Amino acid sequence: MSLLVGIHHVQLAAPYGSEERMRGFYVGVLGMAEVAKPPVLAARGGAWFAAPGIEIHIGVEEDFRPARKAHPGILVRDLDAMAERLRAAGHEVRADDLLPGFRRLYVDDPAGNRLELLEPVSGP
Repeated sequence: MSLLVGIHHVQLAAPYGSEERMRGFYVGVLGMAEVAKPPVLAARGGAWFAAPGIEIHIGVEEDFRPARKAHPGILVRDLDAMAERLRAAGHEVRADDLLPGFRRLYVDDPAGNRLELLEPVSGP
């Protein structure tokens, strides 16, 4: 029996001073809600975001480099609507059909971190 029960959050990094741009993307475009960080952690910078079933924590790094290959895979309800929302906000959307059973796309957050957005394909 596995002792693992789920993922609490995914941590991504961003450069210092990028919190407002990250809020604009994660809250304004993706539709997540900002979660208040505990005061001792808030002093470090960054921001936390949540939606049903997922939390993304953005931490700031002095020598930041975006995650171009490593990425969270985020399930979405309507991939076409999400793609339209992303494009309308000026983000490049890269479609991919290489994962059987899913429609998916990639997009970069304002810090350049890669996100994978997936929608399960209904059975026949």
